[in-house]
Amino acid sequence: MSGAASLGLRTGSCGSLALAAAGGGRKAGATRGWGWRGGGEKERLQLLHRVLRLVGRRGAGLLLLLAVASAALLCSLFAVVKDDTTSSIIIASNYEVTKAIQNSVYPSTARPVVMSKDQYSASDVNTVEHPNQLHLSFENLTNHPCDGFAVPPTLFDKKHTGPRPCPVCYVSVDQAFALMPLQASPSPVLKNLDYVSEDSGTANFSNQGSVFGGHLSLDQRNKSFDITSSMTVNCGFVRGKKPGQGTGFDINDADLLEMEQCRGLVVASAIFGNYDMIQHPRNVSEVSKANACFYMFVDEETMSYVKNSSSLYKDNEVGIWRLVVVRNLPYEDPRRTGKIPKLLLHRLFPNVRFSVWIDAKLQLVVDPYLLLERFLWRKNASFAISRHYSRFDVFEEAEANKAAGKYDNASIDEQIDFYRNEGLTHYSTAKLPITSDVPEGCVIIREHVPISNLFTCLWFNEVDRFTARDQISFSTVRDKIRAKVGWMPQMFLDCERRNFVVQAYHRELLEQMIASHRNAPPVEPSRKLKPGSIKAPPSKKPFVKRKKEKKSGRRRVPKPVTWAMDAV
Repeated sequence: MSGAASLGLRTGSCGSLALAAAGGGRKAGATRGWGWRGGGEKERLQLLHRVLRLVGRRGAGLLLLLAVASAALLCSLFAVVKDDTTSSIIIASNYEVTKAIQNSVYPSTARPVVMSKDQYSASDVNTVEHPNQLHLSFENLTNHPCDGFAVPPTLFDKKHTGPRPCPVCYVSVDQAFALMPLQASPSPVLKNLDYVSEDSGTANFSNQGSVFGGHLSLDQRNKSFDITSSMTVNCGFVRGKKPGQGTGFDINDADLLEMEQCRGLVVASAIFGNYDMIQHPRNVSEVSKANACFYMFVDEETMSYVKNSSSLYKDNEVGIWRLVVVRNLPYEDPRRTGKIPKLLLHRLFPNVRFSVWIDAKLQLVVDPYLLLERFLWRKNASFAISRHYSRFDVFEEAEANKAAGKYDNASIDEQIDFYRNEGLTHYSTAKLPITSDVPEGCVIIREHVPISNLFTCLWFNEVDRFTARDQISFSTVRDKIRAKVGWMPQMFLDCERRNFVVQAYHRELLEQMIASHRNAPPVEPSRKLKPGSIKAPPSKKPFVKRKKEKKSGRRRVPKPVTWAMDAV
């Protein structure tokens, strides 16, 4: 009996034999009836028999099925948690940094000095304190987490043939912020860049362009492409004391002061003519909220609409965006006015080192520091823009603009003829490593160094002189600068751009859809970005062909046919 009692105690206590001997367990037979712990094997069989009689045969099957399903669910949850933990460890271990760097703390990072003009020198830096920042660099990494990653080929889909996003490999936000270069990117040849400022009596109104752009003559335009170490060029804002004060595109002093205080990174967008709805960025980290500025430029019409329609508006802010009202607009066309903040952010934010421009129709769904690391720092680039998803040739782009009624056809033809006479040719593989002549210009990621600032100044001068379709003038400015100093913008795939932005509808079209009771396609909820993950953005589910349902086993009996007499 002692052996039987010991066996019963061991089974019931789930403990050790020492605990059972000390009286920590129950005595054999202390609990009987429905309990599993008391009694022997015979009583357990009787208990199981009673349960089966109560639930019946069908109920027993359901209980068994439920038990199997619960076990499978628990196993899958355990596997997901295990995979997430493992992937984080692998990504973290890929950063093999020397112990000296791991144990050191860099008290400051370097920023280039930017005053009334671009002054570029390795010794000209100012200091911004980051007392607890661990600074990494690509030279200190033996393996980058995204080494070996390549964009997979696009799967062919007969039903969805349009442009789609593709996976992009990002690091974590903390790693991206730590990988920010200490020194500014190189600016070949050009070291100092200044801008033309003139009074109202010096402009020649017979030249093309606008008062805001300075009515640049053709000779002045051509000389601006002769790049030297120190240059002075037209770059908008030619009137007034400084950009935003009496220059056209005027901004009040309080906003200008705030803009001058912005350093490091600015994310900017604009809405003029109340053309778009404000899109709120998602997945913005606390690092970006603390170190980056988010500015939305609007005119008075748009500001009035936002005040009366947005519940998020408070003290010139809507969500993360700070709204800046622009008055005395230099152009009647809102699209041309929008090119001012798009291309001349270095003039509006003189102390900013990096900028991300996003058209107002787009919603940012990835942290901006991840974009800087992926498209600038990892590539040693100072300017990045996506290429068009289907068109690579400027002549094709011009014809597409004309067919879509994007601009006056005669003006487009005049611009194309001018560029053709200057030597513009059709795109072909002979232009490699240039991958396209046509950008998708709704997103621009850049570092504010003299050569990239010169590029956007000269690009803006083309927009001011010819049509507002900046895709047409992009390649001409790029090729002229590349021929002089060997610098050109980095162009990435359009599917990569669609990874970090989601396109919305213009306000007028959205209101029309609501008025006609049509539902706009819903935007999928954001998914949290894991460190080092390869993230595919919200996209449509792939089309899956439904299988035909099997017909029932009962044979269908045809109905009797009654013939009419007239049919005989």
